[in-house]
Amino acid sequence: MNPAQERTAVTVTAETAEQMRALGTRLAGLLRAGDLVLLTGELGAGKTTLTRGLGEGLGVRGAVTSPTFVIARVHPSLAGGPPLVHVDAYRLSGGLDEMEDLDLDVSLPESVVVVEWGEGRVEELAEDRLHVVIERALGGDGSGAVDDAAAGGTDDGAEDVRTVTVTRVGARWADADLSALRA
Repeated sequence: MNPAQERTAVTVTAETAEQMRALGTRLAGLLRAGDLVLLTGELGAGKTTLTRGLGEGLGVRGAVTSPTFVIARVHPSLAGGPPLVHVDAYRLSGGLDEMEDLDLDVSLPESVVVVEWGEGRVEELAEDRLHVVIERALGGDGSGAVDDAAAGGTDDGAEDVRTVTVTRVGARWADADLSALRA
């Protein structure tokens, strides 16, 4: 593997939905047009909450909610930055072929594209990307472990601890300082 393809990761803990959203806001400060972010995590892990923070950090228009039933939403920038294209690939089974119908390759150069459930489906869209894996502790008393996404609501990052691992892939991210994500 050449240095441009080397993968390095940063791990952050988010104990609340607010901390997950704040992490998204910090991550937005590192993003620019053409960036692809893949989000992986079980239903209710906090993927949409993180994306809501990205939207806040990018200064986009519209409420960032789960695009589960519409597959993709475009949020134009109110701050002169790139639009946020938020995709939920959960219901798509055809991999990149099915994703091509969404014209993400057309949107990518001028947008920040975030794909929930994108791992194994859209990596071919860009050599340079961030993989964000959100894991939460299972078990315990179950307080706050509500799976709103499966019920058609939002993936709101219930109030239990999440471990978020951000892995950078490609030359774009090779020298990126992800330490700001640990704030």
